[in-house]
Amino acid sequence: MFVFVCVRCDAELTAPLSQVALPAHARQQYGNGLQLPVLMESGTFAVEPEPWGPPWCRWEEIDPDEAAARGIYAPVPALSDGAPGAIVIAPGDTRGAVLIPEKRGGACCGFDGGDGPNMACAACGLPVAARIDDCSLWQAVWLAPNAVRRLPVEGTDAGPLSWEELLAEGTGVPPSEPIARWGALFGASDRWHWSPQWVAAAGQALAHLLVASEGRAVAVPEGLTAVMFQRALDILLPAGPPTRRAVLAGPGQPARDTDADILLVPSHPQTGKAWTPAASAYLVPLPFGVWLRLVIPESQLPVPASGLLPDGVLRDDPPTPSVHDVFRIDWQVFQRTLARLPAVRTPWLREIHDNLTQHMRTGLF
Repeated sequence: MFVFVCVRCDAELTAPLSQVALPAHARQQYGNGLQLPVLMESGTFAVEPEPWGPPWCRWEEIDPDEAAARGIYAPVPALSDGAPGAIVIAPGDTRGAVLIPEKRGGACCGFDGGDGPNMACAACGLPVAARIDDCSLWQAVWLAPNAVRRLPVEGTDAGPLSWEELLAEGTGVPPSEPIARWGALFGASDRWHWSPQWVAAAGQALAHLLVASEGRAVAVPEGLTAVMFQRALDILLPAGPPTRRAVLAGPGQPARDTDADILLVPSHPQTGKAWTPAASAYLVPLPFGVWLRLVIPESQLPVPASGLLPDGVLRDDPPTPSVHDVFRIDWQVFQRTLARLPAVRTPWLREIHDNLTQHMRTGLF
């Protein structure tokens, strides 16, 4: 575990934190005017490896070779000239930092970090972090990498959980959830939406699925997996045989599809590394919590200790409301992921990358 301190005065700015993988939805903007929850679990931090934040450069101002050296192989709206390595934490894990109210950015309901760091070290006044809490953005605090440094906390190294331990915990992400509009009274405008984490995970995975397809049709398993991907694959890829098969695979799953071309596998929530099987196939990573709900669609309902309900007692567990909206993939996560895969330089993938607006009009994204 680590604590982060101010580089100028060494004042502690966070509680002790353990490092985890950067979530696929870390930079997501979801919906319009919606109130998203806190991004990071309390007691954790993640690192953004790429530069992020102002100053920004338009794609036209970047040399393609320079972009490729940064791991970007297709046009993106803008590239940051900020420092890489920003650290994201839960707002409740900050210590000794105060808001700079005039650095609100272009937000309408809160802070969006558009003006750079909007939190300062309370001890010396150095701008050290950006608080994000505007509508449709995940609530988080992003520590500026050039304003903080981390110090180890003695005697707290536990190491990442094993796949078996993660399965035993059984912490999956539900595919849908109620999300309120910003500023509404509690419960007054809650509406069930597809989970923002799911639509972001789908954007990331779809980019890998297209690369794995090699320009051929792809079939995924029926059920929630098909809801996430099949419509997009059918629209973006040519119809007809030969079709490549994608199946769910991972820890605790039977190896009955050893001839599959593509494996949808979990990525470890702490290390970010994908589960790797012995079979040779293209691996498409999914966040562990989403993958777990795909292989185990419904968690076990609670049962009384005696095993049976008493006579005359009816269970009152309400069913999860249905989401009637068509599942739409997060286009920004998809584009960001695809632009960072070298295969996007092939003509047919580049055409998909460059024509997202057309597919957004059809409701695919």
